[in-house]
Amino acid sequence: MEHSLNLLLDYIQDILTQPDKASLRSDELQPGFRELGEKLTLLADAVCQLKNKLQLKAETVEMENQVLLDNIQAMDEISWSLEQTNQELRNNLALVNALTNYTNNMIFVYSVDTGQEVHTNQSAHLYHQREGYLEISTPVMLNRYLWELSGHWDHYRENMYTTVIDGEDFALKPMNCPGGMLVYKAEPHSYKELPMRIGELGLVHRHERSGQMHGLMRVRCFTQDDAHIFMMREQIQEEIKGVARLIDEVYSRFGFPYHVELSTRPENSIGSDEDWKIATDGLRNALEDLELPYTVNEGDGAFYGPKIDFHLQDSIGRTWQCGTIQLDFQLPARFEAEFTGADGEKHRPIMIHRVIYGSIERFIGILTEHYAGRFPVWLAPVQVKVLSVSEKNSRYAQQVCENLRKADIRCELDIRSEKLGYKIREARLQRVPYLVIVGEKEEETKLISVRNRDGEEGKQDLGQMTVEMLTERISRECTASGEAS
Repeated sequence: MEHSLNLLLDYIQDILTQPDKASLRSDELQPGFRELGEKLTLLADAVCQLKNKLQLKAETVEMENQVLLDNIQAMDEISWSLEQTNQELRNNLALVNALTNYTNNMIFVYSVDTGQEVHTNQSAHLYHQREGYLEISTPVMLNRYLWELSGHWDHYRENMYTTVIDGEDFALKPMNCPGGMLVYKAEPHSYKELPMRIGELGLVHRHERSGQMHGLMRVRCFTQDDAHIFMMREQIQEEIKGVARLIDEVYSRFGFPYHVELSTRPENSIGSDEDWKIATDGLRNALEDLELPYTVNEGDGAFYGPKIDFHLQDSIGRTWQCGTIQLDFQLPARFEAEFTGADGEKHRPIMIHRVIYGSIERFIGILTEHYAGRFPVWLAPVQVKVLSVSEKNSRYAQQVCENLRKADIRCELDIRSEKLGYKIREARLQRVPYLVIVGEKEEETKLISVRNRDGEEGKQDLGQMTVEMLTERISRECTASGEAS
């Protein structure tokens, strides 16, 4: 009996400590204890199952806890990343604001749905800055819709280069007007902002017959110094007079005499008789206020409005139509351009199309022929050419050239191992205003020998001088030329 009790007690101990390994030797139990042993065996099985379930649950909870910890860590990392991104965005926003407020060199204004952009650019040319123009850059190619809206598709298409992209008609721009309209319409405007002057050095393409092309004077692709002025009716005369004075200033600076034509409504035109009369009278009155003599060129206006054409005369008596002032009531109406007046109502602006040089390429050609290549010092692409006598003097010649450039003198350097006479003849053929010759004597004395292109025969050699003396001489010439004009 005692043995059977000890066996049962040991079995119970095993069930409590290691139920999965507990076993009972039932054959050693006395008959009265065997039933109890069977019950304990069933209990041992139940305990094992419970232990397994608890262990499985514990493992599951541990896995869930690990997943939770991993998620928390991932959220911490995402939060840190978001904070970094947020800081970068704040930095970028600050940079954008700084660029917008302080440089404003290239600000996106308008996106045409054909993947093209229109920009403003305030790195304007000097007279644009002085006269308060906003410089822009517009696409060289625009879709048919804009050209139909402007009227060019119906009235100027024979002079346009067209193509088809993805089933849609496009045209290389023959004029810059639609781009100027897009910039104006990009934002609402008040009467207080007018007149609004928008300028562009725009690349345009116009179809010319092969027999009509002539050097730089008549080409199919050229750059036009275009501008569009948006204004109220009462500002028409003053704006026209302002543009006319600017054209007179530029032509006088180059030494060109000119005459003026008033071109009136052509047969192929758009707009009402009333608009054409107001526009034509506005141009005529401005010319008379300026006391500018003019002739009337009947029927030679643009299809959208009358114009004033400036014909300059070159040194051999030929005339060239370069500058133009065109008054336009039609384009602002077709593009539905508006401004808010002093009465709080919407009004339609009036538009001036204006060029001074016209085609930059043609103007350069005219200038080159006008001066026979002997550009005055202020205009010469290269004002000074530095020539070394030999390779020994190359370093000093480079130093002289660098000093001249630091003084804003347009300078070129020739240190080739050619004979000095050859280099001088070549520079004279290039009609460079000043030649600087550097040899051993000049290097020893830290001076330069100077020759003047425009001196009298036999008096072109100016002798030796310092670099500072030459820069002062050139500065005086440029200043005197500006005052004379």
